[in-house]
Amino acid sequence: MTELITILIDIILPIFIIMGIGFFMQKKFDLNIPTLAKLNIYFLVPGFIFVKLYSTTFSANLFMKILFFFLLYVAVLYILSIIVAKWIGLDRRKKITFSNSVMFFNSGNYGVPVNDLVFKSDPFAMSIQVIVLTLQNIFLFSYGIFSLQSVNTGKLKALLGYFKMPVLYAMLSGILLNVFEVPIPNFIWIPANYIADAMISLALLTLGAQVANISFKSGLSSVYLSVVIRLLIGPIIALGIIFIFGVEGIIAQALLIASAMPTSVNSAVIAQEYNNHPNLAAQIVLFSTIASAFTVTLVIYLGRILF
Repeated sequence: MTELITILIDIILPIFIIMGIGFFMQKKFDLNIPTLAKLNIYFLVPGFIFVKLYSTTFSANLFMKILFFFLLYVAVLYILSIIVAKWIGLDRRKKITFSNSVMFFNSGNYGVPVNDLVFKSDPFAMSIQVIVLTLQNIFLFSYGIFSLQSVNTGKLKALLGYFKMPVLYAMLSGILLNVFEVPIPNFIWIPANYIADAMISLALLTLGAQVANISFKSGLSSVYLSVVIRLLIGPIIALGIIFIFGVEGIIAQALLIASAMPTSVNSAVIAQEYNNHPNLAAQIVLFSTIASAFTVTLVIYLGRILF
């Protein structure tokens, strides 16, 4: 019990303090959230991914392990979400938003600081989280948008739009320059590190501001079911994959914790952008973010015991 309280105070509380600052700043100053979101997506996240992938030593074997885990994990979540969506009788449009809320988890402005605090800035553990973050971004801004667009039209346009996202090029350049040991001059490396260092605080501030704009409604069974799948069943599925394929140590612990993150705010952002039940998506983000304070604490505790 003491360790659970320690995890809650030392790891989860600092994250919610910065989110709380963002929440109250939004209420008081009515911040421009689209601008904050763009700063994260087009400036901070690409810079963070580039610096971490370039400066971390990891093997192709590690990358393939995480890629395999990620694909299998998301596939199981997708199948489960479709079954549940049919069971509760959601229509096609709502089914897509529900499914996206289960598959897309907040591996960036929540998962990264959690990893940083749990593993005390260990570069190897962070490299695992960065790979998960990169795969999540690629998946969300490709399939996520494609799935919403498929309800209407413009599939090709949505697909081509993905190649405008800087995250993809940050990932590729970071990996390639790392693999071929290409030196980066200081006049590029120094500002790149400044950008990477700013990512966590501004990302959490943005998350708090985004949550402040979500309206609270009760009695939505689909919201509660999504939260249960994302925060409770998701880590159980991840743990099953980890045990079945014999993943151990820091890799297993980092992947388990990464799988426990709440629903990605960006799932609500794209639902809003393509007008596909944005209120449902936003309420799922709100509920899952609040509930995650307790569920993520339990998963961190479990990860320490098992691995």
